[in-house]
Amino acid sequence: MRILEAKNLTKIIAGKTIVNNINIEINSGRLVALLGVNGAGKSTTIKMLTGINSPTSGDVEIDGIKPINKSFSHKIGVVFQNSILDADLTVKNNLWTRAKMYKNIDKNYVNSLIEELGLQGILNQKYKTLSGGQRRKVDIVRALVHKPKVLFLDEPSTGLDIQTRSKIWQFINNLKIKYQLTILLTTHYLEETEQSDYVYVISNGKILAADNVSNLKAKYAENTLKVRFKDNSKGIQFLNENAIAYRLVHNKYLLSIPDDVSAIRIISAMQSNVFDFEYQHGTMNDVFLNLTGSRLDEND
Repeated sequence: MRILEAKNLTKIIAGKTIVNNINIEINSGRLVALLGVNGAGKSTTIKMLTGINSPTSGDVEIDGIKPINKSFSHKIGVVFQNSILDADLTVKNNLWTRAKMYKNIDKNYVNSLIEELGLQGILNQKYKTLSGGQRRKVDIVRALVHKPKVLFLDEPSTGLDIQTRSKIWQFINNLKIKYQLTILLTTHYLEETEQSDYVYVISNGKILAADNVSNLKAKYAENTLKVRFKDNSKGIQFLNENAIAYRLVHNKYLLSIPDDVSAIRIISAMQSNVFDFEYQHGTMNDVFLNLTGSRLDEND
């Protein structure tokens, strides 16, 4: 069942097109990533999808409701890059102040979120005294108190250590499974796209590709077999006779391989002349490079 649909979204600011005619469709219960470098248009897109900013043109619907409808805000939860919580209030007061903005809040549900993210020990601390990771966890609970249909996470892992990122991702995946929550996140971390059901690759305000990770890799990334031969002349002869394209990099022959079976077949055939080899699957960084001309790890 489709829960979110955006058609022909465009945002022009001061004569500059920030988001250019993009279309997004998300089914209920899916974890979807909007992947791109900083400045690609990800945050602007999130602001339009959540109704914070109006598009210059285009339409958004979540669960059949448009942003102008008063009930729209009840359908969504948003975790911004910059928190909207009160720095001088305690964690507990911040969360319950937000919860009181909605009707029929399930206190047991909110308390279970607090427990799952391990916030019991900091409930009476002021928000401004928390670490970056603790703040992000509180922000996520704040966005979930009213049981939204869709959770938006704008760069949720930026600035966090690996352990905190892992904990938050475990929580997010549990939410998705336990409550069939739909999640849309913006990110420039490759490992976060690997955990997603579907990925939109955005650059300069345009969607360049959209598919699941496996299909994106199949379309835009190459598997590479790196081989060192005992006898280079015999190795080259074999490659040429079998019409296998290669390039020589640092005394290793790099072969583009369509799949694992082909790699095994080639190594088996050349076994007596292989000194050593290394096989690498295509990565999401390869996908991004082929689509945009730059690597994500060069932009971090």
